[in-house]
Amino acid sequence: MKSRKELREEYKQRKYRMGVFQIKNSLNNKIFVSSSQDLDAIWHAQKLQLNVGIHPNSELQKDWKESGTDNFTFDILEMLKQNDDEKPQEFEKELKSLEEIIVEELQPFENRGYNKKKK
Repeated sequence: MKSRKELREEYKQRKYRMGVFQIKNSLNNKIFVSSSQDLDAIWHAQKLQLNVGIHPNSELQKDWKESGTDNFTFDILEMLKQNDDEKPQEFEKELKSLEEIIVEELQPFENRGYNKKKK
């Protein structure tokens, strides 16, 4: 059996699927675009926030409450490849840059989406 220290080190070395995702409202086709260092966990975290009513995006939160869970989908738009010697923390800038590129391309603002334009 492995020690706690070995298990902790294994967890730190674990590779995550990182990238940019969208949450799409199928009733009005509005999207929310963001990024995560763990695409496998982020959908559950987003749904939890929305179901509890504490999501930071108030417009998305409002539509989620009014339209219901079944009218939203989660899609991975782009993934980053991670080399064996790189840690997830080293990808933060690259991930944000990729998110900005996709937001610029999709323009998920106002009646097209839930994102807010940066000033």
